[in-house]
Amino acid sequence: MDRNAVAGTIPASQKDEGIFPTVFSLTIGIGAIYMFRLGFSIRGAIRMPRLILHVDMDAFYTSIEQHDNPAIRGRPVVVGADPRGGLGRGVVSAASYEARAFGIHSAMPISQAYRRCPGAVFLPPRSERYAEVSDRIMRILGGFTPLVEPISIDEAYLDCTGTENLFGKPAELGARIKEAVRGETGLTASVGMATNKSVAKIASDLQKPDGLVICEPGREREFIAPLPIGRLWGAGKKTVKELESRGFRTIGDIASLPLSRMEGLLGRWGEHLWLLANGMDERPVCDDSERKSYSEEITFDTDTGDAALVERVLFEIADRLSYKLRSDGVKGRTITLKIRLEGFETHTRSATMSEPVNDMAAIRKTAVRHFREFDRAGRRVRLVGIRLSNLEDAADASERQLGLFEERGADDSRPDSESEAERVLDRMRERFGGKVTRATLLKGLDDGE
Repeated sequence: MDRNAVAGTIPASQKDEGIFPTVFSLTIGIGAIYMFRLGFSIRGAIRMPRLILHVDMDAFYTSIEQHDNPAIRGRPVVVGADPRGGLGRGVVSAASYEARAFGIHSAMPISQAYRRCPGAVFLPPRSERYAEVSDRIMRILGGFTPLVEPISIDEAYLDCTGTENLFGKPAELGARIKEAVRGETGLTASVGMATNKSVAKIASDLQKPDGLVICEPGREREFIAPLPIGRLWGAGKKTVKELESRGFRTIGDIASLPLSRMEGLLGRWGEHLWLLANGMDERPVCDDSERKSYSEEITFDTDTGDAALVERVLFEIADRLSYKLRSDGVKGRTITLKIRLEGFETHTRSATMSEPVNDMAAIRKTAVRHFREFDRAGRRVRLVGIRLSNLEDAADASERQLGLFEERGADDSRPDSESEAERVLDRMRERFGGKVTRATLLKGLDDGE
């Protein structure tokens, strides 16, 4: 598929007009979008096709590192734990496209990544820097529509229905968004555009990196039909293997099957896949104006039965989440572990604390405890994640009560020392950036203790 043919080009007469309209016209225009939707949704007089975008940054962490340090551009870059000459115990957080050519991917043991490419540039994560750039990108996206739904630090859905008079047709809108992101951050984004979330997300992945792919309204089923069934959200490796054993190869094979037969094969999950295969997805784009939770999850490239690896990943997720919470001045009372097993069976386990927390140790301890208590019955893990909810302003919480479990005694002073370690680490991060790792402060902390 030719990118230029799909995306179109911006007429030369319009290139010098700037990325955005004036502040006044943009404000009035976005307000008009709200009024337009409200009026016509109430009257039911007009139902125009939705214009949903999925904006996905390309190799986000490593692209930031290459942008900030031109000397490593074009080289394999791995963000993650210290490889220690192949003896490191952590995991890969992100890999540049150059590193991916060596088979390196996120959640891979860092020692394995080192063996595959010892000449790669290995860097510690700089969570604060990535969050800073992410915030800038989300603000840029908010300049195009009030309906922006971040789904992770480096991707978001946008509902741009009704913006044509402001930003032009879809091809021009997509090009403007990509230009705006590149102009302010120096990074590239891939954009998929369609009438629904599922197809837009599939489209954004088809021309990576720096792609722009548009599915025209009414052609959703046709657009995704030739693609392999693994492209469907929810089609895990076990499901794909099961369907392939029955002769299914493409999304179109699923779409052409009677719904009743798919339900017979996969139960209620069969209905979900059948609807997506037919290009149907009515989920709305929900803006993030009132954040209800903080979450992060990692999908393993290969389903794993290595419990130690899963716990190391939970450690890194807890570290990043806790820093984000503290940076935003927020604490959460409820910690939820999300675990998805092979076959796409998903479970959650939650614990509500007696006091809100934003320290890594409490988040990690709870997540690891739930993971160890969860009976996987020998099944492998596909994904793990952590969510913090029941949020409170950190300034309103007690400074010395950092998430004591209700069953812990009041004489347990360990959280105070952990709190001080968090504050010291944050100050050192702000001064020295990613050169400072948590391991230097928490080296003696036993896993799950």
